[in-house]
Amino acid sequence: MTAPGGPAATRADEDHGIGGDGGDAGDKSGLRTALAGLTTRGRSFLAAGVAAAVCAYVLGQSDLLQVGLLLAVLPLVCAAVLYRTRYRVAGSRRLAPARVPAGSEARVHLRMDNVSRLPTGLLMLQDRVPYVLGPRPRFVLDRVEAGGRREVSYRVRSDLRGRYPLGPLQLRLNDPFGMCELTRSFSTYDTLTVIPRVEPLPSVRLTGEAKGYGDGRQRSLALAGEDDVIPRGYRYGDDLRRVHWRSTARYGELMVRREEQPQRARCTVLLDTRYLAFHGAGPDSAFEWAVSGTASVLVHMIERGFSVRLLTDTGTSVPGEGSDGFAGTSQGSADSAGIMMDTLAVVDHSDGAGLSRAYDVLRGGHEGLLVAFLGDLDEEQATMVAKMRQRSGAAIAFVLDSAAWARGADGGAPIQRCEERLRMLREAGWTAVAAPPGRSVAALWEQADRERITAGPTPSAGTTGGWS
Repeated sequence: MTAPGGPAATRADEDHGIGGDGGDAGDKSGLRTALAGLTTRGRSFLAAGVAAAVCAYVLGQSDLLQVGLLLAVLPLVCAAVLYRTRYRVAGSRRLAPARVPAGSEARVHLRMDNVSRLPTGLLMLQDRVPYVLGPRPRFVLDRVEAGGRREVSYRVRSDLRGRYPLGPLQLRLNDPFGMCELTRSFSTYDTLTVIPRVEPLPSVRLTGEAKGYGDGRQRSLALAGEDDVIPRGYRYGDDLRRVHWRSTARYGELMVRREEQPQRARCTVLLDTRYLAFHGAGPDSAFEWAVSGTASVLVHMIERGFSVRLLTDTGTSVPGEGSDGFAGTSQGSADSAGIMMDTLAVVDHSDGAGLSRAYDVLRGGHEGLLVAFLGDLDEEQATMVAKMRQRSGAAIAFVLDSAAWARGADGGAPIQRCEERLRMLREAGWTAVAAPPGRSVAALWEQADRERITAGPTPSAGTTGGWS
């Protein structure tokens, strides 16, 4: 970036992982740009000089005319000199981290490099940030020598999840007399993702786990035999004794027998986002608690080795609509969690009135463990949720009484309507737990485990997807 007036220079410091480097600054040419940068002092000098020159002409005072010309010319000369200054400055920004939980701080590192052969003057560096992240940071940089650099940093924090743009970066240049100030901006920006709070959950035994990853899991072996073996391409380090010569001759490249593949247990986490199902807004609302609970369960199940899927009432499946819609097998666990956390960072209320679309997705086949975070349910929606249990090996529901959350109740007994919905779900085989305000997700997770143990296995629970 040229400060000001010349072509901008951009650079990303890859050695330090600095991303989001600034783009070319807008270059406004002409006298109008220079005059627009006059400060209050510069405008005052110009006005005083013009007034003095007019008075000198009327009164015939040559000395006063010289003073007036000096006052008027000084800000114009400063603006011209400042505008014609052509040293090049490169800027870059780095977020640490770029994804942060709500209520936690992230640090933004800014780096300015003088890539010209001339030292800079006094620079003011300013970064644009949304209001919810804090005040707009401003830094004053002293004279930067040719080839030199300056690094500054500031902190941002938000209690509200979302995606927030940072930038573009701005530079202000002043002349030594304070007569003129010109601003140049980079064109690009970075994005800070504020994800929901993730609460660590206690470990409970889940029979949906496949062997090879813990107790109660099952392992499926690759088909063996000369005629039905499933080969794959040779990879560096494979044992040559596993080469399948018939397939090698068929494909013209080395093929090896596939190793036994562990069958990962599945878990679907259903988030109810219906606008009619929740009341209130803000970090302490029922909907935000449900989003945070969903994030906590997703991370917990990925850590336990499950193939997971995030499902909303709209029928949207995250991270994808592949052959089964689950993540964790073909993708790394960190990538899967990142995709779902990014989705939960921006999830909002839906306009739908029912859960029929989610039911259509779930009735397609065996879903393994099903964990649902539900808002207010009428009788029709409670019946539909109860039917979801028929296709799932085990099902846990956290039902929120959003009216109690809106009142700010302290976690007393749920109202009668909520109790009726819980009873309907329990009769259908769900482990249903009321989620009153003030209770943590970890506490309710343990409560669900205790209620499951007290209730015992149900005939519809099956043998591969329940809790144990």
